[in-house]
Amino acid sequence: MKVAFHTLGCKVNQYETEAMREQFEEAGFVSVGENDFADVYIINTCTVTNLADRKSRQYIRRMKKGNPQAVIAVTGCYAQIRPEELSDMPEVDIVAGTGEKNNILSYVQSFMEEGKAQTHIKKYEELCTYQDVGIITSMESRTRAYIKVQEGCNRFCAYCLIPFARGQVRSRNPEEILEEAKTLIGKGFKELILTGINTALYGMEEGFSSKYPERSGTEGIETVIKALNELPGDFRVRLSSLEPAVINAEYAERLMKYDKLCHHLHLSAQSGSDHVLSLMNRPYGVKEYLDIVEVLRKCDAHYGISTDIIAGFPQETDEDFEDSIKLIETAGFCKVHSFRYSKREGTAAASMEGQVASQVKNRRAARLMEAGDGASLNFFKSCIGDTRTVLFEEKDGELVTGYTDNYIKVYAKGSEINCFKKVKLIEIYKDGMKGEI
Repeated sequence: MKVAFHTLGCKVNQYETEAMREQFEEAGFVSVGENDFADVYIINTCTVTNLADRKSRQYIRRMKKGNPQAVIAVTGCYAQIRPEELSDMPEVDIVAGTGEKNNILSYVQSFMEEGKAQTHIKKYEELCTYQDVGIITSMESRTRAYIKVQEGCNRFCAYCLIPFARGQVRSRNPEEILEEAKTLIGKGFKELILTGINTALYGMEEGFSSKYPERSGTEGIETVIKALNELPGDFRVRLSSLEPAVINAEYAERLMKYDKLCHHLHLSAQSGSDHVLSLMNRPYGVKEYLDIVEVLRKCDAHYGISTDIIAGFPQETDEDFEDSIKLIETAGFCKVHSFRYSKREGTAAASMEGQVASQVKNRRAARLMEAGDGASLNFFKSCIGDTRTVLFEEKDGELVTGYTDNYIKVYAKGSEINCFKKVKLIEIYKDGMKGEI
């Protein structure tokens, strides 16, 4: 039997897809590409925007049309939030929420035997314990691997459905994280990317410290970073993101002492306006955000900082928007991910007065993208002449490509991959920079 996986959304979804893939392969299924002919299609959905929901539905219909006899199983955040929408689709056989991904294999096997449509959804209050999907032993990339450390979020930002989709904050056993890390390092992976729904909330739930007293002395995600930093081996650690709604400049400074931690951080701003941040229920201001940036840049003048910014949040004025443009220019981001605000039923922002017109959101999003591209270009220019450590991952003709510790894509003459090299950055090239090993 052949099984194919289609993943939308975040790095956590990518990690969980790999966990499901390994379960199916252990059961005798052959994993094929997401657009190949398969007997079973697993769609791991996202629901951050209406567009993500629509993409999921489009893929479901396309795969069922390609093989009308295929079993279609849909999981992920869209399945958790809107199970009835998916179960009403005639193409869908199985709907499983975010707390049911570990059971997808058994649900598929049951459907093959009985042929009865299934819906499996845990309520929010039931999503309260960390569900381990097992030790991941590989990833599609042969050089970088994700390690999921945490599940759930309790921040309830006004625009976001994810806390409702993922449930309460719960952290993974640190010993299981270390075991997975050792397995991946032993298989030759050179970069371990720590990811979670809100990674900064790792270990912050009540009772965590008393549950793992042997890891006392640190708090939050530092607990994991410290343990990984002490492991032997030729590898580095990258944080997928940290929330300024959770950490502050002092906490960021504490992380700088770990030499295996990459000098790159995705620090989601969402807006450069204190007024809008307050409406979003983001418990920090622009000054607090820039204090974190300052700490990181004191450690390394070219510390790579990427961010997300939303255009057209309800009640965002032209002045508020210009504050976001100013933040991009002031912070010197290496990458800006810009988004139009997407109204999501069930969030506080959906019922707010002052919804911004679609054409205004489009115009502002375009300007954010332009400003973000300019910031990336300026960041690259500032790095000319730097020598950084690059993990080369693949070949591109006579060149090899990979990423610096501060997350610049580098192209250089060479032939070796899955290895670290010191590289001098010499000029801007394509979507990154050209360097000399």
